[in-house]
Amino acid sequence: MDEIILYLIMAGVIVLFVLFMWILSRYRKCPSDKILVKYGKVGTDKDGQARSAKCIHGGASFIWPVIQSFQYMDLTPISINVDLRNALSKQNIRVNVPSRFTVGISVEPGVMQNAAERLLGLKMSEIQDLASDIILGQLRLVIATMEIEEINSNRDKFLAEISSNVEGELKKIGLRLINVNVTDISDAAGYIEALGKEAAAKAINDAKKSVAEKDRDGAIGEAHAQRDQRVQVSSANATAIEGENAAKVQVAQSEAQRREKEAEALKIATTAEAVQAAKAKEESYIAQKQAEQGRAELERATQQADIIIKAEIERQQAVIEAQAQAEVVREKAKGEADAVFARMEAQANGAKEILVKQADGMKELVQAAGTAEDAVKLIVADKLEELMRVQVEAIKNIKIDKVTVWDSGNDTEGKSSTANFISGMMKAVPPLGEVFKQAGMDLPKFLGEEQHEQTENKL
Repeated sequence: MDEIILYLIMAGVIVLFVLFMWILSRYRKCPSDKILVKYGKVGTDKDGQARSAKCIHGGASFIWPVIQSFQYMDLTPISINVDLRNALSKQNIRVNVPSRFTVGISVEPGVMQNAAERLLGLKMSEIQDLASDIILGQLRLVIATMEIEEINSNRDKFLAEISSNVEGELKKIGLRLINVNVTDISDAAGYIEALGKEAAAKAINDAKKSVAEKDRDGAIGEAHAQRDQRVQVSSANATAIEGENAAKVQVAQSEAQRREKEAEALKIATTAEAVQAAKAKEESYIAQKQAEQGRAELERATQQADIIIKAEIERQQAVIEAQAQAEVVREKAKGEADAVFARMEAQANGAKEILVKQADGMKELVQAAGTAEDAVKLIVADKLEELMRVQVEAIKNIKIDKVTVWDSGNDTEGKSSTANFISGMMKAVPPLGEVFKQAGMDLPKFLGEEQHEQTENKL
């Protein structure tokens, strides 16, 4: 019995030890360089809405089994190399801004929540690509609102604008901007290089001008010092040799001559200094003029390029439209020609069919009659009534108001003049034999061959 109780006590101790170790395994500590993200059933926010995740930076938290799980997000800074090319500035000049951005996951409460909702589970390379896309877009936006001179000269403002825009967008996905380093700025048109040359020329001219001014001041000061020295010496000598007027006159004359020469020398030095200063100003003005001319040429070339490109595009559009219209006209003409051809071909086929049918009918008529002459007889017999009607129609509509007969006798054949007149009118109509001859045929024998032969025998 004692052994059973001992076994039960040992089993209870083991169970308690396993339970304690399991509780310890579910208690997670968060390192300083990471964020502990608990997700699952993690409670509600201030508005009573269910929270999607709970972020812990530093400290520790217990992870309930089944209803909760966890992941870590690394706070290691991410260095992103952004090589921006051909970005349009406010002056429509394309610039290149290679730069390097350092970003990391933010530990601010609200921003850290955004990181847990949008970056949890992503690899470092995927986070880097996402941040690079956002930085590129905001960098182009900042450059589009600034001029080249402002970007080149006021780097602090440029970096401040970049930091403000980029960090505001990065916070939406849970990142913060740590550092921005713009390595160099250049443009395709050489505008920034021209500005540098202009500044260098101005600095050189200012230095030359400053040297000339200092030389002038030194010479003037030296001349004043010498003058004061001579005046004092002359005064001392005059006091010491008060009785020697002649010597004083000679000394005065000598001093006057010397002063005259010094004045001439001073005048020459002053003139030379003024000439040097004028030359320095002239060189400065020439450099500024060249810089302005270069800027004007750049603007003129840019405007000409825009106009020429626009005109070329319009010309190509006009050519394409003209070609399309010509193609439409060609297709329409082709369609009309095909329709005309089809209509003419149909008419020709119809005429051909008529002639073929007529030929087949004539062939059958000849076969039925026996010979071609018999076939012609049949055709003429069929058309005889129509032929006679045509001859009668020739004189049918002749109107005769009055016929005057001058002789009332009969001719040798016993016909009167009136009968001869009527007979002559009938003869005025071509006989059937003549009609057939004009058509290149002979009148069938049964229609007047004997009469024709009798007429020929009489002639």
